[in-house]
Amino acid sequence: MGLHIVLVEPEIPQNTGNIARTCAATGAHLHLVEPLGFSLEDKYLRRAGLDYWDLLTVHRYASFAAFLEKHGDKPLFYVTTKARQVYADVTYPPDSYLLFGKETAGLPEDLLKARPDRCIRIPMIADARSLNLSNAVAILAYECLRQQGFPGMRRLGDFPG
Repeated sequence: MGLHIVLVEPEIPQNTGNIARTCAATGAHLHLVEPLGFSLEDKYLRRAGLDYWDLLTVHRYASFAAFLEKHGDKPLFYVTTKARQVYADVTYPPDSYLLFGKETAGLPEDLLKARPDRCIRIPMIADARSLNLSNAVAILAYECLRQQGFPGMRRLGDFPG
């Protein structure tokens, strides 16, 4: 159970490192769909993730088809600038999978057209093309967790003093 962040063919190691850190801090699983635009040994990836890698569960898939074969029956949400539905207007069940496309192209168009009811977007001004991938992941991850009452996360009363 829990939140799942899926990066489909990520290209920039620093983004994936930042996303890994967000996943570690929230308890979300990170799913990486190949091909990756970098090695998992990349120094920029490791540096961006800091010392959080041991708190992280990472799953790798050789292709998007392999990912769908294993998780296609789960609640999948496709994050795209092309969606009509705003992310904050959606109810996310436990064990949701948030899918993000590569930085230069997003998710495949045929995928988005096949499931428009599962496509969500982050509102932006008309002249903005998109947000940084790691920022978009953080926005969506925390909305899902907020709706679920931040399961397993510390609250103000949990801190001493």
